[in-house]
Amino acid sequence: MRKARDRRRAYRFGLSAESAAAWWLRVKGYRILAQRFSVPVGEIDLIARRGATVCFVEVKARRRPGQGLAAITPRQARRIARAAEAFLQMRPDLGGCDIRFDAVVVTGLRPPVHLPDAWRPGG
Repeated sequence: MRKARDRRRAYRFGLSAESAAAWWLRVKGYRILAQRFSVPVGEIDLIARRGATVCFVEVKARRRPGQGLAAITPRQARRIARAAEAFLQMRPDLGGCDIRFDAVVVTGLRPPVHLPDAWRPGG
């Protein structure tokens, strides 16, 4: 019973972190194109656009900011990249845009930390 309660709490915390990250990106001038985009090959927490750049954003909720980027495993990065390809196939209007993979780390009551160009697929 306790494990189920802990999972629900972690899930709710993750959702609130995604909402905080979306808010923070909007404050920085990004437009949110999609939240929790999911296809069989992967999932992307947020897809945002500012100008001619489309950002595929992984959100991490951690106790300390430095823990967030380390939590994106190579396997997870590949799944996000495959989901990004699927999203772009669905949105040919974004074909001329620059593509970037960002991370946003949410830590408690502090403002989220946006890490532009946090990683590159295959890199």
